[in-house]
Amino acid sequence: MKIKKGFITHTVGEKHMMVGGRNTGFAGLVKSNRTAGEIVDLLKEETDRDTVIGSMVKKYPDAPKEFIENDVDMVIGKLREIGALEE
Repeated sequence: MKIKKGFITHTVGEKHMMVGGRNTGFAGLVKSNRTAGEIVDLLKEETDRDTVIGSMVKKYPDAPKEFIENDVDMVIGKLREIGALEE
């Protein structure tokens, strides 16, 4: 899976934003925190859920894996809701 072409992401400080460009079917703005932005950044390249979780576990070794899994699942779920994922 990966972010569909046409979705634009931008990070400013601790805030991450995503907008749908032309022909994405999404006309809105998604604001999220830095962690969600890091997950989205990992999804800019073809990957899978387990690889994203593994990358986040390496980056945040003190965080409980269950919390990371929940965060990844939540972000992936939201991206699916707005049609931002190619699967």
